[in-house]
Amino acid sequence: MNKKLLLLIPALWASLFDIIITIIHQPVEYWNGNLNLANEANPMGDFMMKNHISGIFIISLLWILIIGLLGYYLPRKISRVFLLFVLIVHSWGASTWISWKYGFWFVIIFTLFNAILFYIIEDKVNYKKSESELKRNANTV
Repeated sequence: MNKKLLLLIPALWASLFDIIITIIHQPVEYWNGNLNLANEANPMGDFMMKNHISGIFIISLLWILIIGLLGYYLPRKISRVFLLFVLIVHSWGASTWISWKYGFWFVIIFTLFNAILFYIIEDKVNYKKSESELKRNANTV
């Protein structure tokens, strides 16, 4: 698999988890049309949710596309900082729901899972990098 695509996985996972948990925990009254009951800390997400029942879906789809495009096309170092930022921010965002609804230890497990996922992907990408460097160096000897 393409290294750039692999590096997207942790950020996209955390973003999707945050989006899904936000959707799941909206009050029934919100889904029945009382848009003022939208519960979202992100001001852009809150604005979209309070203006249309599809707002969360529209902004989420746009955000996922932006993460994918920027994460893939930005220069390597900037992309890695951006993707780590997205992972951290969405892990925090989701943890506010998890803490409130499920408790402290579920936040710890979620955070640990995200950290392990991040390092597994990093190791896989760096291993492939060092493997290709070894082959390149072997061909020059």
